[in-house]
Amino acid sequence: MNEMVTKRNDLLAQKIIKGLESRNMKGFYVHSKAEALKMALDLIPAGSSVTMGGSVSAREIGLVDTLKVGDYDFIDRDLADDKRAAALAAYNVDVFLASCNAMTEDGVLVNIDGNANRVSAIAFGPRKVVFIVGMNKVCKDVDSAMKRARNTAAPINAQRFGLDTPCAKTGSCMDCKSADTICCQFLITRYSRHDDRIFVILVNDNLGF
Repeated sequence: MNEMVTKRNDLLAQKIIKGLESRNMKGFYVHSKAEALKMALDLIPAGSSVTMGGSVSAREIGLVDTLKVGDYDFIDRDLADDKRAAALAAYNVDVFLASCNAMTEDGVLVNIDGNANRVSAIAFGPRKVVFIVGMNKVCKDVDSAMKRARNTAAPINAQRFGLDTPCAKTGSCMDCKSADTICCQFLITRYSRHDDRIFVILVNDNLGF
């Protein structure tokens, strides 16, 4: 990461962490994917049951591969014969891994989903939710975060999954009602009522979409 960008991110991360703390969430900031992996593993005790909602960021830091071979009960929905059962199992795991489509400078997390398995697990169920968030996803406020989620993350994810949506063809949200739309549910996480449940690892890198 460019030295001046890193300096800016160092300062901004402190503001975000204070915002998260005011919302009963815990934030951390690291400079590399390797540091992010170590921090995530520190938050996931050996023997924990773990699953995820398809986070690219968790894969990019090497967390998913590490959990698969380590002393963890990793539920891999992609390999499950019964994907619905695997998705439902997420509500009772020790740790749910996620990223966010965008977040604000004062610590609000913004996510959109098609099937709602990801956003519903973030909202309720798993005992702990660990977010891996690249600084590229930080936006000024909720309005700009929503715009990023719909106009940056959604089109890329629609293309990634091979979906037949207008945004997959144009690269921009068309506010569609396509059968393939992934903008079905919107979750804005502004506060955690439960102590020690939501942890956010900010990474001085471009992760995910």
